[in-house]
Amino acid sequence: PDDKGNDSQLLIVVAVNSVSTVALVVVAGWLSDRWGRRKPLVCAGSAVMAVAATMLAVHQSWGMMLAAGAVLGLGYGVYLSVDGALVTQTLPSGADRGRDMGFANLMTIIPFALVPPIAALLIKFAGGYPALFWASAAASVAGAVCIYRIRGVR
Repeated sequence: PDDKGNDSQLLIVVAVNSVSTVALVVVAGWLSDRWGRRKPLVCAGSAVMAVAATMLAVHQSWGMMLAAGAVLGLGYGVYLSVDGALVTQTLPSGADRGRDMGFANLMTIIPFALVPPIAALLIKFAGGYPALFWASAAASVAGAVCIYRIRGVR
């Protein structure tokens, strides 16, 4: 079968997602520094990513994929630019920053190992891709709630 159409569609979605991510990275970082607040922006980025997943859970089409890719990029751009700053502000002491950042980076890598088998199970046994997208939305909201509960950082 000819997969060139699918490959070019994927490339278009990735491009839309990338442009929308880059569009907000600098703006969100600037806003975070100007306001002196990190948690609201990280929570907002997570919530916007949940919206993108919900869009795909409700309706799967080419147009929705493009729209969700753009929305996901906007949320990820905000999250990406501010989350790192939030992490560094929550580190307990300057003496152990290297170790603590190593641990924080490990926590960002673990999902890459855990999500694929969980996704496969959701797709096969829990209702297909809509179930996967609903789970993604729920995980994004849960992440926002966890971030909001961090004490000692605004």
